[in-house]
Amino acid sequence: MPASDLRITPGDWLRLLVLGVLWGGSFFFVGVAVKEVPPMTIVFSRTLLAALLLTPLLWIYRIAIPTTWAGWRPFAVMALFNNAIPFTLTAMGQTMIPSGIASVVNAMTPVFTVLILAAFGDERLYPRRVAGVVLGFAGVLILQGFEVDFGSVQSVGILLCLAATVFYGFAALWAKRVLTGVPPVAAATFQLACSAAMMLVMSAIFDRPWQLPMPSAATWLALIGLAAISTALGFILFFQIIRGSGAGNVMLVTLLVPVTAILLGAAVLGETVTPREIVGALVIASALLIMDGRILTRLAMRRASA
Repeated sequence: MPASDLRITPGDWLRLLVLGVLWGGSFFFVGVAVKEVPPMTIVFSRTLLAALLLTPLLWIYRIAIPTTWAGWRPFAVMALFNNAIPFTLTAMGQTMIPSGIASVVNAMTPVFTVLILAAFGDERLYPRRVAGVVLGFAGVLILQGFEVDFGSVQSVGILLCLAATVFYGFAALWAKRVLTGVPPVAAATFQLACSAAMMLVMSAIFDRPWQLPMPSAATWLALIGLAAISTALGFILFFQIIRGSGAGNVMLVTLLVPVTAILLGAAVLGETVTPREIVGALVIASALLIMDGRILTRLAMRRASA
C-alpha cells in the first residue's frame, strides 16, 4: 500500500467522524420509524426526500439530467443494489433485532465487497484480506451466539441485514465498472431518484401507506432526519472524503457507525447491549482493520526505519 493511501487530511478526519455519526444515526432513525411505518414505506420516504433535497445541487453545479433510458440505466442498477434492496432488507431486519446489532452486521459490508470484487477479477484476494473475511464471519457468529437456528427471530433479522451487505458489495462492483468519472452529486441524486421511483411501486403494492394510521410527530421527525441528515448530507460528506482522501480511507467509517448506533439505541430506544454483542463488534472491527492493512503497513514501516 503506497504511503499516500495512509494519509487523511485534517478536514477529512472531521468529515469522517461526522459521517460516522450521521450513518450511525440512520439505524436509530429507522429504529424509531419502523414502530409505526412499514419498511418499504420508510425506504420510499427516505430516498424521495433525500433526492428532492439534493436536486438543487444539480442546478448549482450545472449537471444535466438524463433524458433517455440509456442515460438512466447505470443509476437505476446502482439504485437497486445500493439503495432499494439493502435499505429495505435492513429496515425489515430492524423489526427483529436492535438497531445497534443491525449496524454491527452492516459493518460486514467491506468483507463482502472484497469477496465480490475478487470473484469478478476486479481486485486480488490478498492473504490479509482472506484473514479479515474469516475473522469477520467469526464476529457475526459471535453476535448470533453460535446458535444456527434460522427459524428464530434474531437469526432472521441478522440474515436480512447480512444480505443487505452483499448487495452493497455488488453496488461497489457496479460503481467501479460503470460510474467511474460520474460527478458525485449526479451519482447520488440520480440513484436516489431511481430508488424513490422503485420504492413508490413496491410501497404501493405491499404497504398501501394511504391506509395506514397517521404517524406520530416522533416518526415524522425520524423520517425527515433519516432523509436529510443520514442520507442527503451523508452522501455529500461521503463523496467529499473520497475526493480528498480516497475510497480506501472512507471505508474507515464502517468502524465508527456501530458506535453511534449502539449508543443511540441504548440511550434513546432503551436497547440492551450484552457482553457477547460487544465482543462480536470488536471482532468485526478487528477484521476490518486487518483488511484495511494500514496498521500492518505502519508497523512494517516502523520496523524498516528502526
